[in-house]
Parts: sequence; structure tokens; C-alpha cells
Amino acid sequence: MTVASRPAWRRSGARVLTALTLVLMMIGAVVGAGAAAAQPTTQTQPESTTGAPVTKSRAQPKFLELHIDDVTPTAVTTTTDPVVTVRGTVANIGDRPVTDVGVRLQRAPAVGSSEELRTSLDLDQGEFDVVGPFVEVASSLEEGERKQFTLALPLRSISGWSLDITEPGVYPLLVNVNGTPAYGGQARLDDARFLLPVLGLPRATGTADSAPQGTDSGSVTAPVPPDTSDPLAVTMLWPLADQPRLAAGIPGSVNDKVRLVDDVLAGSLSQGGRLEQLLAAAEFATGPDVDKDKRLTDSVCLAVDPDLLITVSNMSGGYLVVDDPANPSGPAHEGAGRDAAAAWLDRLESLAHSMCVTAVPFAQVDLAALSRVDDPSLTASALQSPSDIVDSILGVTSLRNVTWPDSGVLDDSSAQMLHSRGPTTTLLAANAVESTQSSGKTVTIAGGGADAVTAALFDVSAAAALAAVGSSPQTPSYVPERARYNLDRDSRTARLQDALGAVTWSSLQSPGTASRTVDRSMLIAPPQLWSADGDEAAAVLSTVSTLLRTGLATPRPLAKLAEQRPATPEIASLAYPQRAIVDGTPESVERGVGAQAPRIDELMRTLVDDPQVPLTPTRFMAPLREDLVRAMSLSGRRDQNTATTTAADEAAHVRVSNVATAIDAMYAAVTVLAPGGVYSLASEQSPLLLVARNDLPVAINVKLRVDAPDEMHVTDIGPQQLPPRGSRSLQVPAEVSDSRTMVVDFSLTTESGQNLGEQTSVTVRSNAYGQALAIITACAGALLLFLAGRRLWHRFRGQPDRADEGYERP
Repeated sequence: MTVASRPAWRRSGARVLTALTLVLMMIGAVVGAGAAAAQPTTQTQPESTTGAPVTKSRAQPKFLELHIDDVTPTAVTTTTDPVVTVRGTVANIGDRPVTDVGVRLQRAPAVGSSEELRTSLDLDQGEFDVVGPFVEVASSLEEGERKQFTLALPLRSISGWSLDITEPGVYPLLVNVNGTPAYGGQARLDDARFLLPVLGLPRATGTADSAPQGTDSGSVTAPVPPDTSDPLAVTMLWPLADQPRLAAGIPGSVNDKVRLVDDVLAGSLSQGGRLEQLLAAAEFATGPDVDKDKRLTDSVCLAVDPDLLITVSNMSGGYLVVDDPANPSGPAHEGAGRDAAAAWLDRLESLAHSMCVTAVPFAQVDLAALSRVDDPSLTASALQSPSDIVDSILGVTSLRNVTWPDSGVLDDSSAQMLHSRGPTTTLLAANAVESTQSSGKTVTIAGGGADAVTAALFDVSAAAALAAVGSSPQTPSYVPERARYNLDRDSRTARLQDALGAVTWSSLQSPGTASRTVDRSMLIAPPQLWSADGDEAAAVLSTVSTLLRTGLATPRPLAKLAEQRPATPEIASLAYPQRAIVDGTPESVERGVGAQAPRIDELMRTLVDDPQVPLTPTRFMAPLREDLVRAMSLSGRRDQNTATTTAADEAAHVRVSNVATAIDAMYAAVTVLAPGGVYSLASEQSPLLLVARNDLPVAINVKLRVDAPDEMHVTDIGPQQLPPRGSRSLQVPAEVSDSRTMVVDFSLTTESGQNLGEQTSVTVRSNAYGQALAIITACAGALLLFLAGRRLWHRFRGQPDRADEGYERP
């Protein structure tokens, strides 16, 4: 069937219509793309596999980037300014100019639960329903251009714009920036969020004349103090720790300088460094001029890493920095932090004498990995020795039987490991234990009675917010997935505000709220390796001090918390998150540690403590055992920067490898010297003379292992002690029953049979003829007896003997 063609004018009209349609679609696509790119970056929250909503981080901005530089006041009280001032910077990070750039301040409802301290920071922009006016930043912002801005909005006001905050609480605030990118429409291009703690309201702005009719102007504008009828019992940990810096694989010595993998610690201990500022903040806040009633001093406990103390103490006597951490005994140069280390240690010792001090597990070790390795000596180095180290270096008596895992969580095996060491109180995240107890309370997690292992719980949101403060923000392993987000999107100022809000939230829950619990308490736990600077650390301590001074909180020493008995005798179940496994020690490192730890223990049992030698076996071997503990450190494994976590893994593998190399060298340093040539025995029972050499700086007990042919019997000479860096001759009784040349193998072992050094082969030649010699000797003796008897017989009979012919008497 033939289809009739359409008329020409219809075909031409269709072509024109199609072309117009394509042009309109292209224009719409361009405009739509620009507008879509400029739309609010809100995202839906997909369901996780457990059914809980997963909080996603806000998308990265495409055109403008907003940065919060300063918030004043950081915490609102009845005496602070009634106006919140936010200073920030807007930068054009896109590929086109943006016009009509304006910012405004918005507020969401007060935080109603501990979890909202984090999730409220990822709310949709529409949830921040109290808004202020837009303030123009720039009429046009070119590519790469930056502009600073200042926003100011009253907390409450009788007339005009305000944040409309009428009662104390913690409020999420948002700074919103709008603009019009080229080729697009006006839209919200970025925002920044932070928490504002309001401990009390100052007098409202405005005048009495502007008060609404029928109201008491005094009641509208009067300050609103917080409810202090039920103060919060506060305990705070103040961590002083650093990642492992000592070069691995260097045994202990008496006079040799220690070696470090880098000289970063020198800068951290110097004026303005991280550790110096943390110490200075604690010194100032607890000083007699500031903390006159010692309320803050009673609340805070210094949590000190013994590995840091060992390193700093050694640095104060001079030290070297290796050029290559994988070659610890190779080229090195003098470190620059000797004086800074000595000064910092003196200041810490002075501060420690005036307040609570406790030791954290050695080098922030992963307790789960430590329990899986299950080596008693390593466990003692990680959990028992820290208190002794802190006491000996600082000259104090530290608080014992308190264990603060760096991860904030425990699995069942690590809890049982702690239980095997006796009663202890662990400091864990509130969600690490399946219990109805709130933050600050204690529960039993292993054992029972006087030997129970209890857990004092700290608030998850407050600890997570503190972990985000500083130059290296981190998200702890115990933070649930629904409350995790990208910390890089927030400025340091915003993250500090979040921490101050989280620290104060519990104290602001009035007795009439459902959040109130009997005997309210709070344990504040920053991360052990905290990157906060001096200003940030001072702000946190100042906020806690304000809570104590205003009556919102009361001090509770860590010792009292550790003594607190659980409200119920039941053993609570532990909740070990999957994230802790991801953030933990790699299995390859655990295997390496597990392989080397028994070798150290074996060698340690073999070494001899000689009173005349200043270097003891313990001092000689302790650094290697501590290196294995350092290899399981959690330091740097939760950093936002993936390069840092990769470096932590590499450093752990280098440590295990260096320790293995050092132990191999130790075992090879004790050996039997091979005698030259062939060893000839003077008789069948002549002793063998050997020389055993010990190149270690400590004495050692060894046993001689002999692998000889059946024709040679060698007597066991028992354990032999070799002097440090010396040799000893060994006489080995041997009995040979054959005259042939034999090869005998000699080697040294530990008393339990572990090989030392290289095996030595000795060629032995004996003058003994064995059974043939015995027969010949017997025959000769019999012949001699026969001849002598024959001669005597002839003499007795008076008959001359033929043997006497030619010798007759005259």
C-alpha cells in the first residue's frame, strides 16, 4: 500500500516547529541548570539497613562558600551583650560572577535531646524558621573574590527583628547566603550552622515605650536567669597525649640518646605549640587568681599518656631525629626541642601536684586488639605500667584503677581482659553499653562484687563535638551513622560553638523536663589526642567554669565517680560498633605483634640481671615491648584526612618490622664460634673445647645443643652464663667409640630451647680404635702372661730357658 506524501507547506511547518521546540528546550536546560545549581542543597535522608535515618552531610557549594570567623558572645549569660554578632567571610569559588550577595541569620527551635546536638546541625534550611533581615555583602562578587561581613541580631526585642529567644537553652543558628550566579536565578548558595548556648538572657533591647499594650515592660525586658535548683555534677578529663614519636626497634641503653621519627613534638612543646597551649589553658583556668574556690580544679583531672611522658623526659636530656623511620639506627641529626621539653615537663609536674592526675592506656592502644593478641607482658605494659610511669616522672600519686579507652568503647574480650587485672572503672561512651543509665552514671560490664569492672558513661554528643574542635577534626567511632557528617564543611569557629553548646546542654535541662534524672551528672571527655589550640581550650574551660560559677553545675572529682557503685547489680551488655572495627588496628599489624611478643618474652626470661651492670634486662627490653604496644595505637585513625589514617597504618607496620629486625639481631648476637681446622681428641674421653660469644650488653643464660653421631656421647653441661659483650670457653665432656672422622653440630639455645645465633659444625678426629684396640690389647696381655709364666716355670724346675741362651752366668 502506498502512503501519500504530505503537502510541502506541512512539511516546512513541521520543520520550523521542531526547530523552535529544540531551541526552547536548550534555553530551558541552560536556565534550569543554573537555577538548579543555585538551589538549596537540602537532601533527603535515606534509610539505613537498620531502619534508622542516615544523616548526610550538606553538599559542597558550587558558587559561594560561607565561613564563620567569630561569634560574640560564645555563650550567652545574663551579663553578656543582648545582641548576637556573627562575623564571617563569603568567597566566590565558582566559575562565574555572582551578584546581589546577601546574608541573614536564622534560628531553629531549641535542642530537645542529646542526639539533636548533632542532628540539628544537618536540618533542612526550612527548619530554621526564625529569620532575620538580609544584609548585603556585595553587589557583585567576581571569581575568586572574598568579602567579609558582620551580622548582628538581638536575642529578643520589644520591637524590630530578633532571634526571639525567650528562655535558656541551646539553639541551632544558621547563616544563609543568597546570590544570583550568572546565567541563573537568585537562590541560597551556601550556609553555615552552629550552636549557641544560652545560659541566661540579658535585658532585652528596645524601650519601655515600645512594649505591647497591656504588658509589663519590666517583665518583657528583664534578664532571665537559669534554673539552678538542681545543679549538674560535672567531671572533666583534660587529655595530654601525642602520637608515638620514638623510633621503633632501638633497645634500651644507659648513655645512648633516644631517637625520634620526626621533630614535630619539639614544636608542640614550644611556646604556642599544641601541647604547650593545652597545658597553659589548664594552668590559667585552675590558677589561684582565676579559680579561687577551686571548683574547676576539683572537677578536672589531667589524663596523661605515659608514652608522651617517656618521650618528653628523654628529649629533655638530648635526642636525635632519624632521617628514615624505617632505618632507626641509620643517619640522624640533633633534635631542637631539648629545652622546650624540659620546660614543659617542669610546668606539668608543678600543675600535677595541685590537681587530679590519671594515666591513660599506653600510647592510646587499641584495647580490643590488645585483648586479641593476649600477651600478658604487653597487657601489663599497656595497662599496669602507665600509672607507675606517670608517678615516677611527675612525682605524684596518680588515680589508679581507672581505664579510659581511646576509642571510648569496649568489646567483650577487652572487658574480660580488664576483669582479669582486678577491679577497675572504665570511661565509656553512653551508647557503648546497652543500659538505661544516662551519661555520668556507672554500670557493671564484667565480673561482680568487689572485683567488678564498671563503666562510667560520658555523653556521646558532647564528646563528639569536642573531638571536632581544633585543626584536625575527628569523628569518634562511637558516633552512630545517623549522626555522622563531614566536619570539613564547618569552620573551626562553628565547630567550637557546637562543642560549647553540647557541653552546656545537660546543665540547662530544667527539673520539670523529661530529660531530668535523679542525681544529675555529666562526664566530659575530649579526645585523648586533641588538636584544640589555646583559645579553643580556654573557651571550653571557661564555659565549664561558668557553669560552676553560676550554679548550673557543681564539681564532682573523678575519684568520686570511680568510687560510685552501679544502681543495679545486673551486668550490662556491651555494644561494640562496626565503626570501631574499621577504625581499629589492622589484622596484619595484630599478627605481627602476636608473632614478636613471645620472642621478647622468651629472651627476657633468658637475660640475667647482673648487679654490676647498670643496664638491666627490663630496661634493655622494655622499649621493644612498648614499640609493639605503640604499633596498636589508635592515634590518627579517626582523622577526617584519609592521608593521616594511611600514615598511621604505615607507621604501625614500620614499627612491627623494626622490632622484628631488632629481635632477630638480638638472637643472632649470641652464638658459638666455629673453631678452625679439624679438632683432634687425645683420647676417647677427651673434652671438646668451644667458645660461646655474647654481643648483647646484658648477661644471658644459654644451653648448648649438640647434634653428634651415635659413636660419640656428649655430656650435657647444663645452663651456662655468658657475660655482657664477652665470651666464655666451654668444656664439653665427650666419649668417642670410633676412630673415624666425625662432624658434630653445636648451637646455643635459650633454656626453653629457642635457637640463638647460628649453628656451628665441628670436625672431630679421635685416636681411639674402639673394639679392635681392645682385642689387640687383650691378646698382647695374654701373650705377655704366657711368656712370663713359661719363664718362671723353667726357673722353678732349674731348666734353662731358651730365651736365656747367650746370657749364661760364668
